[in-house]
This record gives sequence, C-alpha cells and structure tokens, in this order.
Amino acid sequence: SSKTFWTTTGMFPQELIIGFPKCVKISKVAIQCYLVRTLRIERSTSKDPVGFEQCIEKDLQHTEGQLQMEEFPLPEFQATYLRFIIKSAFDHFVSVHRVMAEGT
Repeated sequence: SSKTFWTTTGMFPQELIIGFPKCVKISKVAIQCYLVRTLRIERSTSKDPVGFEQCIEKDLQHTEGQLQMEEFPLPEFQATYLRFIIKSAFDHFVSVHRVMAEGT
C-alpha cells in the first residue's frame, strides 16, 4: 500500500527480509526509501532465511524532502529471500515505502 511504510528504530544497521513462496528468478529490484545513505541487498536461495550472500551495496544520493528511488538490475539472479540492510543514514530515522521485484 502506498499509504504505509516501514521505519527504522534509530540505530544502524537495520534490516528488512522479504520472502517468496519458492525460489524465483529476479531481473530487477527497485526501492523507494527516505534518508538512506548506504544500502546493501543480499539473497538466499535456501528454504529458510539463512546463508545470505551479498549482491549489491550502494551509497544513495541525499534527496531532501523527496523519496529516494533506486533500481538495481540483477541479471541471472535467483532468490527465495531478499535481505535489505540499511547500513547508514542521513538522519536518525529512515523509512522504506516500497520494494518491487521484477522477474519470473
């Protein structure tokens, strides 16, 4: 829902895990967030959310008063779980408004 969001508790790192019903092929991940400085995306292909491996780590641009919108192309990428780790921020609290994964 565009009316809801997830917010951090003020300490870093913070993480958010998204699970799929089975292992899927993902071609692109997009995130809309606010005040995130450094974001890492990890994946797991296990039945349970364990054994994560790092896929992407990026420093995001500060966008005062606007949501940050980032897209990450992921060729030949499979995952059962995605873990988003907010390593640092531009403020004490940040928010994640939308996460989108495209693929089959």
